[in-house]
Amino acid sequence: MKKVKNISVGFLVSFLGSIPLGYLNLVGLEIYTKSGLHNLVFYLFGVVFVETFVIYFTLLFAGQLIRNKRLMKIIDLFSVVFMFALSYVFYLNFNKMTQSQNYLQEYFMFSPFVIGMILNGFNFLQLPFWTSWNLYLLNGKYISIERKLKYYYIAGTLTGVFLGMLSLIVVLQTIFQKTNQFSKFILPVFIPLLFMVLGGIQVFKVYKKYFKSSALEM
Repeated sequence: MKKVKNISVGFLVSFLGSIPLGYLNLVGLEIYTKSGLHNLVFYLFGVVFVETFVIYFTLLFAGQLIRNKRLMKIIDLFSVVFMFALSYVFYLNFNKMTQSQNYLQEYFMFSPFVIGMILNGFNFLQLPFWTSWNLYLLNGKYISIERKLKYYYIAGTLTGVFLGMLSLIVVLQTIFQKTNQFSKFILPVFIPLLFMVLGGIQVFKVYKKYFKSSALEM
């Protein structure tokens, strides 16, 4: 019973957590649109490969990590820089597209698996996400991690991440495919602007979390 519970809870948390439109889903959408389902699956395998280690170590050290306020602050600040950097990278790709119709060949010269690993390796926002969730689930006794039980939880989370991202990407691509005029602007316009918005939201969160209270005290 504990095994099934661990798998179910892990799947539900990760499936719902992977649905919001983050940069990993946007890159996956671009890979799926330009190079098909086969490369998308390998890209998601790369994402899940890194996620395995993140979930495992945050599960073991959730308490210690969440108490390290300095580390959490560095992660939050880095995420702001990373979002704006991604926006700039995709904007550069737009310039390449206007100069050459084959710009995507350079982008996809790397293995989709490697792209997934690298991008998720820089996804430091997943540390506070998984640390908070794992601590909540452990304190609430929703999951058990003694002996081999933690591996059933991890298996459930990885399955949820893979299927959640795959479902969202396929649905979005289907929607965009029906609006051909809009799909031409997914990479050059929509994605850079969305990263700018995500970066702005993260700036607001960082200000509210670390600087607003200090300003009020003054």
